[in-house]
Amino acid sequence: MEQRMLLVHAHPDDESINQGATMAKYAARGTQVTLVTCTLGEEGEVLVPGLAHLASDKEDRLGEHRITELANAMKELGVTDHRFLGGAGTYRDSGMVWHESGHATAGEDVKEGTFWRADLLEATAHLVEIVREVRPQVLVTYDQFGNYGHPDHIQAHRVATYAVSLAAARSFRPDLGPAWDVAKVYWGAMSETRMREGLRKLRAAGDTTTFEGMDPEDDLGWWVTSDEFLDAEVDANDFVAAKLAAMRAHETQIAVDGPFFALSNNVGNEVWGTEYYRLVKGTKGPVDERGLETDLFAGLE
Repeated sequence: MEQRMLLVHAHPDDESINQGATMAKYAARGTQVTLVTCTLGEEGEVLVPGLAHLASDKEDRLGEHRITELANAMKELGVTDHRFLGGAGTYRDSGMVWHESGHATAGEDVKEGTFWRADLLEATAHLVEIVREVRPQVLVTYDQFGNYGHPDHIQAHRVATYAVSLAAARSFRPDLGPAWDVAKVYWGAMSETRMREGLRKLRAAGDTTTFEGMDPEDDLGWWVTSDEFLDAEVDANDFVAAKLAAMRAHETQIAVDGPFFALSNNVGNEVWGTEYYRLVKGTKGPVDERGLETDLFAGLE
């Protein structure tokens, strides 16, 4: 079977942080990996002082710069098919603020043309066309809360979920291509157990700055998923270097001396080389002794 995987993410860098190792592993084994990014990430914080002038409150040219960052990241992962929903610049980054409860949320003044304010059917039709062209057996996106509440992540979840349904309906927009039913849909996840183990090792080693404020013995909030709800584990430890290189390519968003790169090789592999998923559409394939799939294409012929 010719394997095809489609990932739907909100901003450049989300894909590398969340599924970079998985993308690199599947691309290396010959799977057709397609990435759809919904915005250019125009509202992102600029971490490189020399590029601060690109920020949205200055020259507002960060989006065009992040197109190049994404292209460079995809080269590191070996992914040759990456697109922007509706074309680059169709939907603008909606920005976010931190809610008093600790999660991200939409700000009071969301600009016109942002992804959060996009017409759901219009945005979905753009993705339906891609789904019908690519014909993926597996689609990966965020959960209903966008992992931590970012409005663009939530909207990406909505668009991806709606697109899977409409792409399979042969009477919906036949001009967008023949109907296609995505066999398996996954939401990316972070294992609660694995995250706690990694944090414990970091704290035991005297590192109190990486994931500052997160206590391995306390509630980790929206960032993790209880292991009882995990369905798949992709061991891509051989591709940690590619994932970290892809993250470095997003230079305006991820500081190379920040928490992503402060991890020791051992803890870093555990936290970043193994990626977890929740199966939300389709039939679970063969599993290991823990009840987890080790291949997102498990059970597909």
